[in-house]
Amino acid sequence: MAETKDLSMHQPAFDRLREVREQAVQHARLARQFAAERRELMQALIDQGVSQADIARELGVTRQAIQKMLAC
Repeated sequence: MAETKDLSMHQPAFDRLREVREQAVQHARLARQFAAERRELMQALIDQGVSQADIARELGVTRQAIQKMLAC
């Protein structure tokens, strides 16, 4: 059987890893929410007659980037 090591001296690093992981999970959730909101806003603009090219120009991205954002 493998010997159990005393990791207590590394506890601050483990605590920080847990904290950073939780922050990363929260940021991922927020990123999904913002992506959904972005799609809804872009779709509303398109429904109002704004072209993908116009949206892309305003955002400083390519029309293909707008297509990909809408497809997700």
